[in-house]
Amino acid sequence: MTPANLTLVQSIYADWEQGDFTQTPRWADERIEWARFGGDGAGAWTGHEAIHDAVGELLDSFDDVRALADHYEDVDDERVLVLTRWSGRERGTGSDVELLRANLFRVRDGRVVRLIFYWDRNRALADLGLPLDTGS
Repeated sequence: MTPANLTLVQSIYADWEQGDFTQTPRWADERIEWARFGGDGAGAWTGHEAIHDAVGELLDSFDDVRALADHYEDVDDERVLVLTRWSGRERGTGSDVELLRANLFRVRDGRVVRLIFYWDRNRALADLGLPLDTGS
């Protein structure tokens, strides 16, 4: 991972940790490819609008959503894996929710060109040939 790529991904999490999910056009390529593995909403999409819609679904289900970076992993010159802790309150019940996830960012020329949301951290680690997370 290059220092610039890490800085970019850390800036994304700085927003997400504050609950600000509106900055996608600032960091994502217009034709960003993104995918979600696991859960009911698995699939792949392209573009800012698709990410906006998916985040909107999440925000409609929870209040005070935050994504905290637990760990940044150097995968290669383009990819940064982030072990993530999503938290919030379930809308309707008010129950606190904490979800351990992983996000894999591919960065080229200062823009995220691919983003994979993994519902299972160990699936991400296994896909990348990294040691499994026994603490989650």
